[in-house]
Amino acid sequence: MELVILAAGMGSRYGGLKQVDPMGPGGETVLDYAVYDARRAGFSRVVFVIRKDFEDIFKEKVGSRCARLLDVAYAYQELTDLPGALGGRPLADERPKPWGTGHAVWCARHAVREPFAVINADDFYGEDSFRRLAGFLKTNPGTTRYAMVGFRLDQTLSEHGAVSRGVASVRDGRLVGLEERSGILSADVGRGAYRGDEIVSMNCWGFQPGVFAQLGEQFAQFLVARGADPKAEFYLPAAIASLVATGQAEVEILPTNSRWFGVTFREDRPGVVKAIDGLIRSGGYPPSIF
Repeated sequence: MELVILAAGMGSRYGGLKQVDPMGPGGETVLDYAVYDARRAGFSRVVFVIRKDFEDIFKEKVGSRCARLLDVAYAYQELTDLPGALGGRPLADERPKPWGTGHAVWCARHAVREPFAVINADDFYGEDSFRRLAGFLKTNPGTTRYAMVGFRLDQTLSEHGAVSRGVASVRDGRLVGLEERSGILSADVGRGAYRGDEIVSMNCWGFQPGVFAQLGEQFAQFLVARGADPKAEFYLPAAIASLVATGQAEVEILPTNSRWFGVTFREDRPGVVKAIDGLIRSGGYPPSIF
């Protein structure tokens, strides 16, 4: 099994390259802990999806250390990595960044060889999430049967600003649909807008390599419809929800008791550092994972 980590984001709300910001007592980043959890769940290789413009610093500060835990490979999310006849040029000259998380996963198509998980670089998913994904990938070889780790909405919010979440509709343990909702505040929970126990996607998925062809087809359609819009993004949750809606894929929801936390805003950082320290003190992680 392989782990694909989406690390090409610019961190505009965070105010810096949060993928390399140390959070643990030994200088560990959030994604260092993801690689550690993946290794003890049985994953053998990690593929980082990054951008060429910060390749050197990423390899120096993150990739070289993670190579002590898993085999490491790289894929590059480039504006000009487009399907078919569209390849080699961006469709919007003024576009400031690549095409979103669905495009990022598709950009890993040449580097991934085995069943794989997908996560964000700036989210802490916890050991249980990786164990559930590993269990699914080991026992479900179907080419269009995928998995999504489902988190409770009230456990994924920030105290420092509004967030967007893909709220899942679930039936019999299967994903029916995902509705992207933006501007969610922690104060919204329990006050009518949200109960708090809604299942949301945090971009923690399990796939078979056949998903790359499906994403390529969806991405090509997206470019025809919205390629001229410099702000349009091809989101992974929306792409997978479309595959489910059209009967091209089935997605099992894997509920987890892992605690999620992330660094959307710079003000989130002290809370993440404190949470990691608490997990170390409780014995969940060693003082240094390297």
